[in-house]
Amino acid sequence: MAAATHFEEEDGFPATKLFNQGFSYTYDDVIFLPHYIDFATDSVQLATKLTRNLNLSIPCVASPMDTVTEASMAVSMASLGGIGIIHSNNSVIEQESLVELAKAHRIPFVNECVFKSPSDDIVSVSEFCDSPYVFVTENGTRNSKLLGVIYKSDWEKFGNNRNARVSEYMVESVVNVPSSYDFDDVAGYLAAKNLDFVPVVKNGEVFDWVSVADVERVRGFPKTGALPSLGKNGGFLVGASIGTRESDKERLEHLVKAGVDVIVLDSSQGNSIYQIEMIKYVKRTYPELDLIGGNVVTMAQAQNLIQAGVDGLRVGMGSGSICTTQEVCAVGRGQATAVYKVASIAEQSGIPIIADGGISNSGHIVKALTLGASTVMMGSFLAGSREAPGSYEYQHGRRVKKYRGMGSLEAMTKGSDARYLGDTNKLKIAQGVVGAVADKGSVSKFIPYTMHAVKQGFQDLGASSLESAHSLLRSGVLRLEVRTGAAQTEGGVHGLVSYEKKSF
Repeated sequence: MAAATHFEEEDGFPATKLFNQGFSYTYDDVIFLPHYIDFATDSVQLATKLTRNLNLSIPCVASPMDTVTEASMAVSMASLGGIGIIHSNNSVIEQESLVELAKAHRIPFVNECVFKSPSDDIVSVSEFCDSPYVFVTENGTRNSKLLGVIYKSDWEKFGNNRNARVSEYMVESVVNVPSSYDFDDVAGYLAAKNLDFVPVVKNGEVFDWVSVADVERVRGFPKTGALPSLGKNGGFLVGASIGTRESDKERLEHLVKAGVDVIVLDSSQGNSIYQIEMIKYVKRTYPELDLIGGNVVTMAQAQNLIQAGVDGLRVGMGSGSICTTQEVCAVGRGQATAVYKVASIAEQSGIPIIADGGISNSGHIVKALTLGASTVMMGSFLAGSREAPGSYEYQHGRRVKKYRGMGSLEAMTKGSDARYLGDTNKLKIAQGVVGAVADKGSVSKFIPYTMHAVKQGFQDLGASSLESAHSLLRSGVLRLEVRTGAAQTEGGVHGLVSYEKKSF
């Protein structure tokens, strides 16, 4: 490293000074000053800890929101080296089945499966949903033996006979591959047998399918070299959220049976007797299960949950793009300040923190990680992707997907009011909104590009890893400044009549 000069003391402020002046800073409010580079971008290591006991290859966590993370997102994020936390705004059985589906996967995506029984008919092309195939099983559900398959092209040939039972024209004796096959195994099988697609089967039941088009699509994604996030049994790491009510203890039992790797206690304000008692229950009942508490934004909040026994902390209150907690309840904290403050106390106990909310670009990720976070949790950043739940629709000519806050009235009617310590028998007050985000394509494409941008940011800081960044920040070597409104404008695209912004 180049020798420090006397000018260094005059440039910016150390974090200890900047974040102890009584101001609540967001990511956009602050900027890091560049440091010394003596390594290549590709030398930056983003491997990190999600909890005390779980490691990730990239610092990315998909948020437990019902418009962000179900099985498809969980599988794709784990395959990239991150993790997805499956939401709990559903029934116990629904969440359990989503965890089981994700844990059973060895391929890096989930295709939609449509099922019919032999006695059913197909009267509209919409019944295929977005799939070119319909699988025929004994009782018309995923949980029964595969009997055959109907190709959309075959169905279209039936013309006026579409009221015929599917058993009359389904293709029987469909070849399949076991769920133990990974992506390369399935791709090799398709090529060897010259097949267009093949169902993936576990215990005689279909839980996915892979086509030649899927193989070509996945092989076209950028490669990061990051290892997938795998559990002890070789399956993908999968997390799930629960609340702090008595009924969540039953939900927890089902999730553990499904093989969940980590539990997130989902609350907008985690410093409560309800969460502390749930933490103690979880650690007493399932001592080997990793548990993430939160949300918190202060050192006092964090210390209470650390003392209760959490293995990780989720930081953020009111900073999400669809969250209105700060506006409605007048509580919260700027996310940059919250991450720095909580990391300062959590680091003393070896507790990794997740920066949850406020992530709109790769620069925000760099700031969150450098300020002390070990991972970032993303909602809107991942919403609108191919892997996010929901169907695409068009608004004003743009292809979009719904994205809603778990504090929105729409989400609360399904049960997420528990996250805000609400009582189902009383009035519901919204702390979030319902909106839409543009189609982003697949996370398997844009997350690798985002991680490379993060590596470039770390290089500019002179940090070759997260540990290095944290050390440089704590030592005062890394300096920060507060940006004025004009500086923030200058730091973005400006002065143009029109422009097209593409990140990759």
